[in-house]
This record gives sequence, C-alpha cells and structure tokens, in this order.
Amino acid sequence: MALSPQTNATLEDIAQVLREADDVVIAGHVSPDGDCIGSQLALMHVLRALGKTVTCTKAKDDPLDAGICYLPGAAEIVYAGSFRGRVGTFVAVDVPNADRMMPAQWKLHEKAKVTVTVDHHEVPECVADHNYVDPDSTSASLLVWKLAGLLGQQTPEVAQCAYTGLMTDSGSFHNQNTTVEAFELAAQMVRAGADPSLAATSMFQSRSLASVKLQGLVADRLTFACDGRFVISWLTQDDFARLGATKADSEHMIDLLRSLEGVRVACMLREQDTGVRGSYRAKDNTDVRTMAMRHHGGGHRAAAGFSTRKPMDLAVSRIIGEWEEFFAAEDAGGEAAGDQPADRV
Repeated sequence: MALSPQTNATLEDIAQVLREADDVVIAGHVSPDGDCIGSQLALMHVLRALGKTVTCTKAKDDPLDAGICYLPGAAEIVYAGSFRGRVGTFVAVDVPNADRMMPAQWKLHEKAKVTVTVDHHEVPECVADHNYVDPDSTSASLLVWKLAGLLGQQTPEVAQCAYTGLMTDSGSFHNQNTTVEAFELAAQMVRAGADPSLAATSMFQSRSLASVKLQGLVADRLTFACDGRFVISWLTQDDFARLGATKADSEHMIDLLRSLEGVRVACMLREQDTGVRGSYRAKDNTDVRTMAMRHHGGGHRAAAGFSTRKPMDLAVSRIIGEWEEFFAAEDAGGEAAGDQPADRV
C-alpha cells in the first residue's frame, strides 16, 4: 500500500466521520463503470443500515449501463442536477477531482458541510476535507468494503455491490492490478453473500445484438502499428445511430483489442458531440496513463482514458504517431516519449 500525497486521513478516520454523518450524498465519476456504481451503492447500503439518510447521484442525466442495473439500489441513483435534498456530508468514491465529477455533482460538493474522498486514482490536487487515496488498491470498491468492515456492515447487499466493482476493475481478476489482497477480499465478499455468477452474467454475458454488430465494425477497422505492438480502432456517431446502439454497447471493445496476440497497448476511440473519447489498455507494464495525460486524461498505469477535440481521422493519425515515438524511443534505449510532457489536444 502506497498512499498518495493528498491522503490526510486513515480509513478509520473516515469511518468515524461517517458514523457522525447524515444527509449523505455519494457521488462518482462521469460515465460510471461497475467499480464506480458498485462503490457508491455499497457505501449507500452501509450507511442506510446505520440509520443514515443517503442519496447516490450521477454526473449526467443519462441511463446507467444495462449490466450495472441489476445491483440492489441502482434504480435509486438520481441525476445530481435534479437533487434538491440536504447535503450534510458529500462522499466522492472512485473519482479524484472536480472535472470528473462534472458541474452538477460539484455544486453539491460545494454545499456540503463535510466532504470525503475514497479513491484509488492518484492526482496532484486535494478536493475534500478528508481524503483517503490508495493507488495500489485494485478498485475503489475494495476500499469501501474495508470501510464496511470498520462500520460493521459487510452485508449481502454490500458484498454484491463491492464484488461487482472489484470484478470490473480487475478485468474479472486477470488484469495487472489483481493482487493477493484482491483475491482474499473477493473471497470475503462471497462468504458474506456475493454471487460471482450473477455478477459475471449481468456485467459480461448479457450483450445486445447491437454490441455484436459494433464489434464487427471495430474488427474491420483494426489498425496495427509499431511492429504489431500497438493497435487502434474506432466507432463513429453514425455507427451508433445506424445500429441503434448505445455507449454501453461499446464498453467492452477495448478488451477485444487488448486480447490480440502480440499487442502490448490497445486504443479504442469513440466519437462524441465534443470530439473523441479514447481508452488505453496495456497488456504489460507500459505506462498508458502518462500517454493519456498528453490529452489531459488520466487513470491507472495499465488502463487510462482521455478526450480530444480533434476529428476522428486526425485523432487516429496523431495517436498512432505518438505511440510510434514512444516505441522508437524505447527501442533506442532512451527516454520513452510517454515520459515527456506534452499538450496535444
């Protein structure tokens, strides 16, 4: 465990803050994944069991991904911009800063008397009164599970939500961030009532026909570079419109790219109204977070995201060029291009 510099509290400290809290709002990041929603709902169940008034919010007024909706309490998550209740304590889970919370949630953060962050994304700024950030943690939900233990509420509902988050961020326990602790705490969650089969079926084995058709387009557009070490593909807004697909239908495409033989780094691009949203995944120890930071993105060493306002064709060519620089520098035995600061948005 290597806590980040902005950590100024222990989990025990935060547990005590939550014991004294009420009118709690729990927020996550924009485009929430299984770890984000699992962490929010797990903590919600913990605090409600302690008699607290708790509301989970989302950054945008968009529907949740279908696979996540099986979690107990998912239907109760509200758009932060529509919330009119009291905000005594604001807790951010799996989200490091204001940009990722988006304005609607940040306004609630500013109204709160007490603010808390529990996360595993290392960032330079400190945005809450009480911060606990462990970049070595496999998932944010793993940290929430530990909090649940400190508060005496490792119930079946909490276990199911936390297990789903842990399963999601570990890539079903096969990503580089999967640790001995992750397996040990997953076993705890199952003993407490989590159903691994239900989580896997809901999150990974309930794909829509539109998702399968999108996968065909992604496969047709596969573009390799750097002697096959890098692969990129993309989807446009027109693709989604023609197939009647949603953003959720494209979530697992990056895993398809990373699974290809010989690939070390995969990049998946999705066109949106404001430009292009990109995801990086590494199969080895390549630091994709540093490369994502070139476009004001971030994340983890092996999994990161970013955005650019460039049109798709320019985004593809620029990103390929950046990785060609990276691997050329690596081959030459010098400083990798990804270690050099740049702003290429």
